Amino acid sequence: MAKKNTVKVQQVGSPIGRNKDQRATLVGLGLNKMNRVSELEDTPSVRGMISKVQHLVEIVE
Repeated sequence: MAKKNTVKVQQVGSPIGRNKDQRATLVGLGLNKMNRVSELEDTPSVRGMISKVQHLVEIVE
């Protein structure tokens, strides 16, 4: 079986004072606390979610 590409995302910004949809996007990415890291499958939908909250997350190498 082929190895699937993954992307690691770390939350670096607080969702306090943000829109409900940005908070929901963080939860959808598996992030809800500062400095939490989530490893996700690299798909266009996940990339879109990351770009929606790009000011709150960073991609970890």
